[in-house]
Amino acid sequence: MIFLRYESFKGYLRSYPVTAAIAALCIIYFFITSIMGNPGMSLDAIRFGAFLSVPGVDSWGMEQPWRYITSMFMHADFAHLFHNMMMLIIFAPPLEYVMKSKRYVWFYLLCGIGANAFSALIYKIEGQGQISVGASGAIFGVFGAYFFLVLFRKQLLDPASIKTINMILIISLISSLLIVKVNLWGHVGGFITGFMLYRFFDQIQRMKLQKRDHVN
Repeated sequence: MIFLRYESFKGYLRSYPVTAAIAALCIIYFFITSIMGNPGMSLDAIRFGAFLSVPGVDSWGMEQPWRYITSMFMHADFAHLFHNMMMLIIFAPPLEYVMKSKRYVWFYLLCGIGANAFSALIYKIEGQGQISVGASGAIFGVFGAYFFLVLFRKQLLDPASIKTINMILIISLISSLLIVKVNLWGHVGGFITGFMLYRFFDQIQRMKLQKRDHVN
């Protein structure tokens, strides 16, 4: 089972520095925003860096593009933070290990950006605006990468891990559909971005192996 961790706390920090840093930033930022205001309220969320799109004015949120990044580290309340951090610290480490930390940090950030961009696209089509915060778009990118592995590289996973991935995908889909105020399209966008990025990563790795075999 790839999702069981046997490392000590220090071992976890050394082995998965990007995941640990992301979790730390999210936790620290949550407490800062909670002290300075209420990140669950729209005006405070915007003030602290939530992703914002306004139909007819700034549908893509490009007038303040840093919000594509800052929103990924913001959370509306403690329950929101706790849920996302549990998903992150459990499911992200194996992917960081496979991709290596330098690639993984770009993967994670691009998944979060992709989540916000896809969400902005859908809301633009619908003529609506949005205020969005949370790491879940990027985390769904992690799920998208695992979905690619289940579909095309199942031999790399043990049966228990495959069952866990399938279960978490089903539960995440249901919760995204049923829970009020969840940014469904952000989750979908992050998932698609993660799937496509990992597909690209997989192709590069296979090309490297083929070149190595050809040289040998």
